[in-house]
Amino acid sequence: MKRYIVLLRGINISGKNKISMAELKSAFAEAGFSDVCTHLNSGNVIFSDDENDTLVLSDKTKTLIKQKFNLDIPVFIISQKELSELLDKAPKWWGTENKEIYDNLIFAIPPNDIKKVAEKIGEPTKELEQVEICNNAAFWSFDRKKYNKAAWWKKTASAGIAEMITIRTANTLRKIKSL
Repeated sequence: MKRYIVLLRGINISGKNKISMAELKSAFAEAGFSDVCTHLNSGNVIFSDDENDTLVLSDKTKTLIKQKFNLDIPVFIISQKELSELLDKAPKWWGTENKEIYDNLIFAIPPNDIKKVAEKIGEPTKELEQVEICNNAAFWSFDRKKYNKAAWWKKTASAGIAEMITIRTANTLRKIKSL
């Protein structure tokens, strides 16, 4: 069995798209996934399954969320191995102990492509943020104190972009890759 990580986009934010993590965990277990656990309240589900196709798992997960919680939300699925390999490729400036910098990883939700997403967002703001594309994701870091001046900060939440991506912090990803 392979270990997978599902990142649900846009749940439990400002009272919208509410899903209890205990109920989510139960729903995944009832759907036949094994060794299910969740991390944080933002829709990170880790499970094991025999399926090798993440698109099949994505469709199954979307259907599960729609049927159990009546929500039609984007989902991103990556194997634990793929996530670990991706994090091993992180640039040296990403995920450091520097508390003045906020480190994220942006995943393009298939069929979207991170290079096209990056083109739509535009150039990062010099001196405030850094971006490096790897596979179908983008390592992104920005100055915590000046985040509201960062080009990518403003545009990742804009219409036409937000639905194409899901974002997680370096700390969250390091934790869930080991669950």
